[in-house]
Amino acid sequence: MKKLSKKLAAPVLIGALTVGGVAQAADVVIGVPNWPSVAVTAEVLKVVLEDNYGLEVELQNGTNPVVFEAMDSGSMHVHPEVWLPNQSNLNNTYVKEKGTVSMNPNGIPAFQGMCVTKGTAERTGIKALAELTDPDMAKHFDSNGDGLGEIWIGASGWASTNVEKVRAKSYGYDATMDLKEMDETLALAEVDAAVAKGADIVFFCYTPHHMFALHELVVLEEPAYDAAKWNVIQPTDDPDWLAKSDAAVAWDLAYLHIHYATALKDSSPEAAALLNNVKLDTDTVSGMTYALVVEKQDPAEFAKKWVAENGSIVDGWLQ
Repeated sequence: MKKLSKKLAAPVLIGALTVGGVAQAADVVIGVPNWPSVAVTAEVLKVVLEDNYGLEVELQNGTNPVVFEAMDSGSMHVHPEVWLPNQSNLNNTYVKEKGTVSMNPNGIPAFQGMCVTKGTAERTGIKALAELTDPDMAKHFDSNGDGLGEIWIGASGWASTNVEKVRAKSYGYDATMDLKEMDETLALAEVDAAVAKGADIVFFCYTPHHMFALHELVVLEEPAYDAAKWNVIQPTDDPDWLAKSDAAVAWDLAYLHIHYATALKDSSPEAAALLNNVKLDTDTVSGMTYALVVEKQDPAEFAKKWVAENGSIVDGWLQ
């Protein structure tokens, strides 16, 4: 098909081609934060955009704020998986207020909470998240003997990690548990090791994700989500965000949405239409992440195979 024209607001030098000494920017730059499902969705979008519209598409790593700022300036064009309400502050600023970013309306439902392995639940008797405030319960999760249990609350740069700091403070287990921020790959390797050794472990869990296919997990019980009791401020909005926030209830159901630079509607209207039409579900995305993380399939090759085998789904996006 005919290659779409480029009208980028700012030059992008990621994987740029040099023609006559001048750097040629990619037609579409997709931002990729650091979790598995966003990475695999990015690869699929890359294949579909290149195969159907002849566009040159590049992938670039970046945190959520960086990707939104880049979509605003024109140096990136797509965020494949924005979690709402996690990134509501960014969505409010760039979609609702400035209008420089647009949101695909087809959200994927997503769960967020805290989990233990089935073995952990059986050995410790833990059922509810609030039980971690009990020092006797917390000691089951103290692997280094410092008197505090350990709980993985997410990776640095995730909006959910900040929310989990708020929740730990609100419930009170920030006084009994060491709140660990670390890369998800390392955290899930610790889960694997704990299962293999019969050790107790508690950690942030969410769907869509392959972790539920790997291990028998138990979601810790919490009071139901109550909007009146959920007051979460992100550090980008207030330097005193943690002290001013409170959330001693379960997460509300989240939705994952593709976001894209509004300018694409003019520079690459077919690409913008595609990005607005993409629709996936929780099981599909979980299966994708399983293929990459557990089966160790090459991301680019997997994406090509998935697109080829799911032509009817992709055709629906292209209408």
